[in-house]
Amino acid sequence: MQEGKKRKISSLSILAIAGVKAYQEKPNEKYMNSNQLNHFRKILKAWRSQLQHEINRTLIHIQDEPSNFPDPIDRASQEEEFSLELRTRDRERKLIKKIEKTLKKVEDDNFGYCDSCGIEIGIRRLEARPTADLCIDCKTIAEIREKQIAG
Repeated sequence: MQEGKKRKISSLSILAIAGVKAYQEKPNEKYMNSNQLNHFRKILKAWRSQLQHEINRTLIHIQDEPSNFPDPIDRASQEEEFSLELRTRDRERKLIKKIEKTLKKVEDDNFGYCDSCGIEIGIRRLEARPTADLCIDCKTIAEIREKQIAG
C-alpha cells in the first residue's frame, strides 16, 4: 500500500511540474487525438527537464563539495552520500531514456497503445505513468510471470 501512495504522489508531482491539470476527455472524442498527444508531450518534456535539472544539480554539488576531509569518518560519510546520490541519478538517467523513447512514440503516433496487444492503454493510466507501454491487463500478466520466474 505504501508503494501505491508513492506512485500516486510521483504522478501528481509530474503533473504539478508541467503545470498541467488532468486531461478532461470530451464525449465521443477520438483516442490520442492531437490535444491528448500535446497534453502528454508537455508532461513528458517537463518531467525530462526536471530530471535533467536534478542531474546537473548533483554534478555541481559533487564538484563543489570539499573532498579531502582529514577525518576518515567524515570522508566515509561523504562517499556514502555521493554513492546514494549517484545511484539515484543513474536511475533517473535510465528514466530519461525511457521518456525519450516515449516522446519518440508520441511523435510517431504510436503512443497510448499497448506494445503487447495493441489496445488503448487509457488516459488515466498514462497520466499516472506517462511512460507506460503496456495496458493494465498485459502489465499484470507480465508481473505474474516475473514473480513465477523469480521464484
